Amino acid sequence: MPDLSAARAWIVTDGKAGDENQCVGIAETLGLAYDIRRVPASGPFGWTAPWGPIDPRQGPYRSKGALAGPVPDILIASGRRAVPYLRAVRRASKGRTFTAFLKDPRTGHDSADFIWVPDYDDLRGPNVFTTLTAPHLVTAGRLAAARARPDPRLAILDGPRVAVLIGGDSRHLSYRKVDMVRLVTDLRKLAGSGCRLMVTVSRRTPNPLRDAVKALAIETGGFLWDGAGDNPYVGMLALADAIVVTSDSANMVSEAVSTGAPVLLFDLPRTYIRHRRMFAGLAMDGALRPFAGRLEPLAYKPVDATPLIAAALATRYAAHRSAWTSAPAGT
Repeated sequence: MPDLSAARAWIVTDGKAGDENQCVGIAETLGLAYDIRRVPASGPFGWTAPWGPIDPRQGPYRSKGALAGPVPDILIASGRRAVPYLRAVRRASKGRTFTAFLKDPRTGHDSADFIWVPDYDDLRGPNVFTTLTAPHLVTAGRLAAARARPDPRLAILDGPRVAVLIGGDSRHLSYRKVDMVRLVTDLRKLAGSGCRLMVTVSRRTPNPLRDAVKALAIETGGFLWDGAGDNPYVGMLALADAIVVTSDSANMVSEAVSTGAPVLLFDLPRTYIRHRRMFAGLAMDGALRPFAGRLEPLAYKPVDATPLIAAALATRYAAHRSAWTSAPAGT
């Protein structure tokens, strides 16, 4: 992989955690020194993204604002509201800033110098790189460190440890009462077989489900992170003998299969059809099975797209930089 340690980088998003974490995962894998620049998520300029203009108060080379200061060597962005700002930096730098976008910008493959999309998306082009799973922060190094120094809140749990990653309502689906009852019932079966549950919930998790899994974790000698203390998410994945994950989050599934532990998918009706394509691919690779209240024996090589995406971006950046440094003065 080309050495990018001397490059200055920006990560540009509207602050959405899923988008930002993907960008940070790539930047850290590349060893980049980066600044996080968050663009406005609300107001008319957000409403018209990705096709509209930027808020002029947030533009490049200003003394204040999201894009203040000299433009970077590399800009990594994600989320539709970031697209106009990526475009503005590209224009202000006259193309010298290398621009990378994670996920479909909805404005065509030529919107950035490098674009990553999951295999199930339709966007294709000479600068588009695809993988089955998404980039993330759960690196092999972080997992190894968490195993070497386990979180004491998790280390005391006896019996097989099962990480339970619960998402929540989204624009694609909502948790129905019957879904919540089914999930808690199946988790109770798992705990009844001697497993210890290590549960994390989302800000989107419906309150009745949050309350039910908290009570279950307490009742069965498990653990639920309620926001107090350090977030043990990576530690849960590192120590898990198996992982239960809900089907509303492709990002959580991508993180889960990077561990090599059996991944059990709690399927929700109306799960986004494109995500189902990803889950089918992982099932074919032997990494994932449906969750039915019991452990399943699965053996597979960890699936981690982050270093693959980072390497493809670095190669593209090296070619971009070479083209600019060899160009005649004034071009």
